[in-house]
Amino acid sequence: MADKQFTLEELKKFNGENGNPAYVAIDGIVYDMTNVDPWKGGKHHGNVAGNDLSEAIMKSPHKHSVLAKLNAVGKLA
Repeated sequence: MADKQFTLEELKKFNGENGNPAYVAIDGIVYDMTNVDPWKGGKHHGNVAGNDLSEAIMKSPHKHSVLAKLNAVGKLA
């Protein structure tokens, strides 16, 4: 995993729109969702990339089981 630190303000730029990568933070780790098909366009089941989705993942049917398949790109500062 990269040692990049993201503030919430910086993370908001990675919303998956206008050619930007789609990043989400979960439990302090920032994941790249750009090439994850269900996240096309930076949105997935009402969740929007560029945000801390730690609470949202707890409400999802898959919970944390999907995180192992994702590419971590940094940490939330």
